Amino acid sequence: MQTLTPVVKGLLLVNISAYVLTAGWDLRLILALFPPGSELFRWYQPLSHFFMHGNLTHLLFNMFALFMFGPILEQVWGSRRFIVYYFCCALGAILCQMLVWYTGLAALNPVLGASGAVYGLFVGFAMLFPNHRIMLLIPPIPLPAKYMILVLVLFDLTLGLSGAASGIAHFAHLGGALAGALFVLWWRRTNTQI
Repeated sequence: MQTLTPVVKGLLLVNISAYVLTAGWDLRLILALFPPGSELFRWYQPLSHFFMHGNLTHLLFNMFALFMFGPILEQVWGSRRFIVYYFCCALGAILCQMLVWYTGLAALNPVLGASGAVYGLFVGFAMLFPNHRIMLLIPPIPLPAKYMILVLVLFDLTLGLSGAASGIAHFAHLGGALAGALFVLWWRRTNTQI
């Protein structure tokens, strides 16, 4: 059993609290991210949306991934670098989603959830520990982290381009993954301290 690190513990608390406090209210629609230009867009939504989750399954999946991969990354990088990384991945997800809204590649549906940041965690883990085996749920086979993230990215890219599962922000996932990869590469190349 791994130890919860401070930032991960805080993120878990905020996400779970936000879900409980907004359950059954229309607040999720106010705090979700709507396309800029929509009459429902508000200035705070780019930040508030990634603490909102559409349902309990969505919340549990993202928080389980944060619990599994976040503490390892926070221990390796330190809390300050980890929180910067997490929010940069979340912002990368927003930028990618806005780009596909602008280009018409995705429907103008509101988005919510921490999935973009979570995809960044997947990428960060895979880049640090590429050969560490992770057990997939479906099918239940062990897969090296570098292949797991490749499968996830190809899965989201395929569904995003095909328009299948249109209620899921596939391009936001991809934006979080791309932002994560770029930041890890930048840190490796420059050895930048945060």
